[in-house]
Order: sequence, then structure tokens, then C-alpha cells
Amino acid sequence: MDIEELRTFVEVADAGGISPAALRLGVSKSIVSRRLLRLEAELGVQLLARTTRGAALTEAGATFRDHAARVCAEIDVAKETILPAGDLRGRLRVAAPLSFGPTHFAPVLAEMARRHPRLQIQTCYSDRFVDLIAEGYDCAIRVGYLPDSNLIARRVGPIFGKLVASPDYVKEHGSPETPEEIVAHEALMQGTESWQFMDGDKIVTVRPQGRFKADNGVALVAAATAGLGIAYLPDCLTHGHLASGALVPVMTRHPPPPAGAYVVRPPGQHPARKIRILTELLIEYFDQQPPFTGAGPV
Repeated sequence: MDIEELRTFVEVADAGGISPAALRLGVSKSIVSRRLLRLEAELGVQLLARTTRGAALTEAGATFRDHAARVCAEIDVAKETILPAGDLRGRLRVAAPLSFGPTHFAPVLAEMARRHPRLQIQTCYSDRFVDLIAEGYDCAIRVGYLPDSNLIARRVGPIFGKLVASPDYVKEHGSPETPEEIVAHEALMQGTESWQFMDGDKIVTVRPQGRFKADNGVALVAAATAGLGIAYLPDCLTHGHLASGALVPVMTRHPPPPAGAYVVRPPGQHPARKIRILTELLIEYFDQQPPFTGAGPV
């Protein structure tokens, strides 16, 4: 039984169709179709029911998918154990934030590619929440406060942030002094999130309100400098605007608790060596650039 046929079947099953699986694998749809036909012919059962919307697992396919995924994972681990020390091959698909991923994380991924010329790295930069399992990513780099999930996360460094507003906004609307006063101000948010602040040793959670929302931190910086409201943003996005005076810190007596940057991966017993090495490179990067204020990659 061909390992590429097994791997292709798992990709089609997880992606829900031949076209998205072909995109993940970097091959043509015809190659994917041929691999599936050969696998089904060898097994003597139909694994996938082709529809106009994609491909759905049959009962036999659903059973076989879990076994095939475990076989592929075990072979990947076996390959890693016999590679020369430090040598990486294959493909690494990473999801990273758009707000400062291209400026701060892209250099780390580029360095990883330079050190491992046989490794293929594909990165998706987006501030939307990427479903690693459904979309076939090996891992993600995420920042902020992680919600509870079944994913496995490794913290690679701190992310510091603060409340900011333009001087014009503060002049017109004043500045909140306590977390409870935030609800009386226009908040610039990504969605319906809560904001947390330190009150001595306690963490106070508030739900701000506002009419301007964006799923990108750079867009929220633009709204803040335009005087539309108060934003809670990482220092790496506001560093230059604070230095120029376009933004000023707000409510400094109650700072937000430090957030973090994490490498997040789907659940499994052993992380792939390529994920471990990326994690180590990111930890090294954060160690060289504390406290990640946004002065630029080192």
C-alpha cells in the first residue's frame, strides 16, 4: 500500500473535497483522483462518496481514515529518526497572524527555510481564527490569550500591550481612570471580546462597547489615531505612534496582564521535529528581542 495514497486519502477526508486537498498537497486534482482510485481498488471498498459539493466519507472510509492518519504519522516520525541530525524534509504549513506576522514572524520562518533547504514552508497570514485540523495546518503561531481547546500550545514569548487613544479623543471625551469606566467610552475592538486589567493582584474583566470593529490590529491602530476611540493593542503595533505622539497611553494604573505568543498544534503524542525546531527558533527570537515592543526584527 502506497504511503502517498494513504496521505492523499487523509487530506481529502479532512479537507472535504479533492480540490482543497490538491491545494494542500501541492499537486493536481487528477493526481489526487488517481491515488484515491488506486487505494479504493486495492482495498476493494469505496472510501469516499463523490458529490457536487466535494467528497464525503463512507462508513468504511470513516473507519479507515483514523487508521490511515495514524500510519502516516508513525511513518513521519520514523523518517525523522533516521534523518541526519538537524536535517528537515517535507512540508510545514503554518498559520500566523496578519497584524505583525509578516514583520516579526516571517523572518524566523525565512531563517528556518535557510537552515533547512529540503524543507518546504507554506505560511498563511490571517487574523481570522484558523481551524488547524479542518484546514490541514501543522501548527499556528497565535498571540494574546488562548481560549480553552483540545489543541496543544507551547508559549514562546511574552506579548505586552496597553490601552491607547489619540490626544484629540482624550481631549474631547476624557480618559478612563478605572476598568469600570471603560464601558462609557467608544472601544475599538476585533469583535465581542472581553478586556482584562490588573487591579493590584486581581484581574478585572470588562466587556467594552463600540461601533468600530476590525479583525486586524493595523486597522484598529488607524482607527485609534483617527480619534475614533480607545484600543487595546500590543506594543509592537503602537510603539512608533506612541513615540510620535499620535497616540497616548490610557489608564496606566490598571495595565492589562501580559499576554503571550504561542505555537499551537493539533493533539498528538509527539510533535513533529519541524514544529519543535520552529518553536525553538521563536523562543530564541523572543529572547533576543525582549519585551517584543515592535522595534523590528533583530
